[in-house]
Amino acid sequence: MKLKPVSLDVFAEAREEAHVVLAQGMGRLAPGEHVLRLGVGMDGQERPLSATLALTVEGDGGPEDMVGVEGRYFDNFVFLLACGLAQTLSYGVMYLRSPAVESGEGPSWTVQAWHLAWGVLSECSAAEAAELIGDGEVAAFVDAPGVHSEDDGDAEAVYPPVAYTIL
Repeated sequence: MKLKPVSLDVFAEAREEAHVVLAQGMGRLAPGEHVLRLGVGMDGQERPLSATLALTVEGDGGPEDMVGVEGRYFDNFVFLLACGLAQTLSYGVMYLRSPAVESGEGPSWTVQAWHLAWGVLSECSAAEAAELIGDGEVAAFVDAPGVHSEDDGDAEAVYPPVAYTIL
């Protein structure tokens, strides 16, 4: 299947939304080493494309914490997320692996996930995250927060599927 083209304006808006999503997510990270992974597939594509972004947060858990990322990996991640948000025939999952609060025994990682479908990135419950990712991750799955700005009203992506019509 051949994908329908999207206009440069739609892609620019999707790229802006990808930046908002990452800013919202990174603003909530506790100090430590985190890994954000994204897999995006589209109808007619044999295998999903993937991107990984290592995030290092230094600080005391306050608003002045410094988040470190490597530029080229950040750009690749934003590009792939923007592709998924701009194309309604996309699907995938984004998940964040973070250090667990030390509590003795138990998983040393927590995992949050977001489901990508029809150009919309939606948070997953802990149960949904475990179902999507579970087998390969030994972690505590937790409910994911919304990744869109508080101004988004109903917490949906800025780009509902109806916005992607052929121009």
